[in-house]
Amino acid sequence: MRSSFSSWDNLRVETAALSELFRKLPSVDDVMREPVVSSLAVSYGHDSVVDAARVVLARLRQKIASGLLREDAVELALSGLADAVEDQLRHVLGYSLRPVINATGVILHTNLGRAPLGDAAMEHIRETASSYSNLEFDLAAGVRGKRDVHVDRLFRRLLTEELKSEELKSEEVTSEKMKSAGVRSQKPASVSTIVVNNNAAAVLLALNTVAEGGEVIVSRGELVEIGGSFRIPDVMAKSGAILREVGTTNRTRTADYEHAITERTRLLLRVHRSNFEITGFTERASTAELVTLARKRAVPLMEDLGSGALFDLRSIGINGEPGVLDSLRSGVDIATYSGDKLLGGPQAGLISGGSELIARMRSNSLFRALRADKLIYAALEATLLAYVRRDYDAIPTLRMMRLTKDAIGERAETLAARIAAPKLKVEIVDGESILGGGAAPSSVLPTRVLALTCEGLSADELAACLRGSDPAIIARVEEGRVLLDLRTVFPEQDAAVAAALGRTVA
Repeated sequence: MRSSFSSWDNLRVETAALSELFRKLPSVDDVMREPVVSSLAVSYGHDSVVDAARVVLARLRQKIASGLLREDAVELALSGLADAVEDQLRHVLGYSLRPVINATGVILHTNLGRAPLGDAAMEHIRETASSYSNLEFDLAAGVRGKRDVHVDRLFRRLLTEELKSEELKSEEVTSEKMKSAGVRSQKPASVSTIVVNNNAAAVLLALNTVAEGGEVIVSRGELVEIGGSFRIPDVMAKSGAILREVGTTNRTRTADYEHAITERTRLLLRVHRSNFEITGFTERASTAELVTLARKRAVPLMEDLGSGALFDLRSIGINGEPGVLDSLRSGVDIATYSGDKLLGGPQAGLISGGSELIARMRSNSLFRALRADKLIYAALEATLLAYVRRDYDAIPTLRMMRLTKDAIGERAETLAARIAAPKLKVEIVDGESILGGGAAPSSVLPTRVLALTCEGLSADELAACLRGSDPAIIARVEEGRVLLDLRTVFPEQDAAVAAALGRTVA
């Protein structure tokens, strides 16, 4: 009995203590009368501030009831009540989509928005979005125009003129060889380009236009799936084309394509393998071989490049990644690629090829459903103009790719010297950056990285703290250390990284 009474007495004491803590909490009206809180109504609106105050008070009640807050902690929480209300307002009414610092060294990080846009692209977006524009208006004729003219003119300059200059050098020799072999000339009349909202849409539109109801021949080794469950066979089924697989996963020869061609064949399709490679006992028909076969059998050849570079990656030591010019130069009829990967522009799907085929795609009703808006055209136009001027450093993606290991190392040394945190151990070690975005999966760029360890925090905990900073810093964790690769950190963000590390350790 004595034990029973003792437990009952303890329960009454605990209940009384909880009641006393609950009485310390102010009412919503009391919170709203606080000058700092009432001033928040100017920015966020009275009703929103009231809702935030209710949420904060409810959270405190829940913590008191669960025993997480004792008397001293309640007093501390009440002293920061106005800050808690403001934090709640920012959480609810602030932007969910916000900038982060990419310290992973992955240049085209799909989860972090892929290619960042350059200053000229951002300015062109601003001036175009904040006013009316001639998006589909011919200023000279005073009639309705076409939106794709704004970038097609630049693509023609970057692609058609380059191809023509090369072809003029060998036109006579090529014509004689093709004629004697019974193959039609590879020389395109001209190259046109249209824009849709992403590369999956580009593939869909091209297949539907050229091959609806007919067969498309693809190697089994190229039936890829990339991020977001984008599968070539599924897109082909949606397009109305019929998949005809040839070869095996690791070996597909030109003869496999040729034996599969029938009167129902509408297209030969070559697909970039994106995020993986097949090595070992392998064989793959070359683009040149497929071009010859396509000409011989009068079947168009399409290449889904995926990333699609307009910049020669060989100049930075990346080999084996075909660019748009490489594809068209070899005689491919249609090339599809992304705008926000190696090109360094906004999200878009681009289709470049012979003018006749592109005109057919432009007149397809799907083109309107998949078309890009004025902001995409503005960003793309500014990006392409940088290519025309050969101002590659104006495109952030290309600038990052062109950074040398030594230059990155010097920045890392400077940043390490700015970090004043005794509990933080900072080393500068060799590392590797990658292109990302499904481009050149086995290729890397040499770099120097900051390797961090913190007393009292695991590597995962330190990385989580950096993600919780403002702005959030996204890093890599390898072998028990947090790695920061400054290749993908803008120089003006170095101070924010140093400050965040100092706050985290403190």
